[in-house]
Amino acid sequence: MSASPAIREYSDSQFCRVNSAVGIIRHEAQALDRLATRLPAGFSGAVELLLECTGNAIVTGMGKAGWIGQKLSASFASTGTRSHFLHPAEAIHGDLGRIGTDDVVVALSNSGETDEITRILPSLERLKIPVIAITANANSTLGKGAQVVLDYGRVAEAGHLGLAPSTTTTVMLALGDALALVTSQAKRFTPRDFATHHPGGTLGRKLATVNELMRPIGQCRVANRDESIREIYVRSSVAERRVGVILVTDSDGRLAGVFTDSDLARLLERRRDAALDQPIFNVMTANPITVSSGDRAQVAIDILASRNISELPVVDPAGQPLGIIDITDIISLMPVQA
Repeated sequence: MSASPAIREYSDSQFCRVNSAVGIIRHEAQALDRLATRLPAGFSGAVELLLECTGNAIVTGMGKAGWIGQKLSASFASTGTRSHFLHPAEAIHGDLGRIGTDDVVVALSNSGETDEITRILPSLERLKIPVIAITANANSTLGKGAQVVLDYGRVAEAGHLGLAPSTTTTVMLALGDALALVTSQAKRFTPRDFATHHPGGTLGRKLATVNELMRPIGQCRVANRDESIREIYVRSSVAERRVGVILVTDSDGRLAGVFTDSDLARLLERRRDAALDQPIFNVMTANPITVSSGDRAQVAIDILASRNISELPVVDPAGQPLGIIDITDIISLMPVQA
């Protein structure tokens, strides 16, 4: 049987596909706008329950709501609220033992009548475990069994069928993000705390301290300001990858200046060979830009990008050099130039 003209037009027309996609996104955006202007009355109470919780936020949901629940649990965990996801179907077959009496359960169900969710409610009630419901129906079984209900109201699903969970899960996701982040803010969760939970990947490296990313002083060229350039280059060597800068110190060991490979190249290009046998302080860059020990890597990244430099000394509170942030080590973290 041949396809109907309407279906053929949709399948074959790039315009129809794009128009449908835009319509779906706008439909979901409108639902989020309504949520922002009609935040559930129980929101502050839900935050209070989480702040008072001495155990874990146990998030549960079935199907698409379950996937949103897993994301919410991960968001809780990374922003200062200990959390685990509990699959409701597994819960009724023994995994309810994972829930402690000091926990709070966050249950997601659009209808509020999801069988796997409603079947664990009596057990939670017997254990006196508070429940936060994220649902479209406050009068549902889940809504009536919860201590706090985040009722976002009836939401029409997007798409030509209006059946697949789409807008509802978008609303759940946004409401869950708001719950996790407002709770985190109320706990005074700091960037340093956040870094502790994110040691890996690009994000973890940006949140690390400069001490964690720098090449330590043992891998750097260090010289006294009175030494000649020739003496320094003849005697200096580094075991690791070559560092293209000399850290010049004064008699007290404080950083007095820097001398880069580019500086050396300019001397040779200008035939200033005599300078090679003079004290390095004559040609060094005095009072160089530095970053302080303990600063976040993002501080160093911003300096390197804005000043268009390749090496950035790390100094301690006394001004003594501890190492070098080399742009080649953090190039993947640098902002993309437009």
